[in-house]
Amino acid sequence: MATGLKGYWRLSRAPRYSLVFALPLLVGYQLLAAFTSGGASHALRNGADVMLQTLFVAVAGRWGPIAFLCCVTAVGLWLVARDMRAHGRHLSAAIFLCMGAEAVGLALLFGVVVGALTSRVVGPPMLIGAYPITALGWPSRLMLSLGAGLYEELLFRVILVTALAGGARALLGWTEEGAATFGVLAGALAFSAVHYIGPYGDRLSLYSFVFRMIAGVFFSALYVLRGFGITAWTHALYDTLLLLG
Repeated sequence: MATGLKGYWRLSRAPRYSLVFALPLLVGYQLLAAFTSGGASHALRNGADVMLQTLFVAVAGRWGPIAFLCCVTAVGLWLVARDMRAHGRHLSAAIFLCMGAEAVGLALLFGVVVGALTSRVVGPPMLIGAYPITALGWPSRLMLSLGAGLYEELLFRVILVTALAGGARALLGWTEEGAATFGVLAGALAFSAVHYIGPYGDRLSLYSFVFRMIAGVFFSALYVLRGFGITAWTHALYDTLLLLG
């Protein structure tokens, strides 16, 4: 059993499992975004998705979102193909089932643990949720939840935390531990702050800000330990339970 658990821990973080596991989030988000937009030019999208598209829009104009989606898909497929060439093309359905069960368990545990930590820091819990979002229909809420898991983890964990930690090492000469701590905390601060920006942003409150900052630290640790796929699904499932509940 120990060998099996060690094997699962290693395989579930590998790109051929982690990125394939995250693929339904991308497909579901894009389909729901197309369905809920109804062809509108200013469709509702996840904020991190919009931020990631900015450079592509600046270069390619109205084709920017399509170029961004193609780039994300191409990089993901390349990483999966490279991993499969190195370690074989066989994928185990049991691994994916265990990853799904793990993400569900982590999502259910997430609100309890992070909420308890936040309460100890700032006091009794308060309702978290942006009022304009609660007025949306369930397809839009589900779309935003899937997008949060996929694109917020890509932006704030994979890109931002990695860049901040790397910059602290290269430019400031910090140790790996110090740079990683700085990247996690600064990334968590940015992750929390972005939820109060734009027409669908939350009303700023101390409890929600601290909750999301602690959540940012939690997701960063989960990303380092369990990889992108499980972290993205944990985030998406938690947001789905929150927004559809």
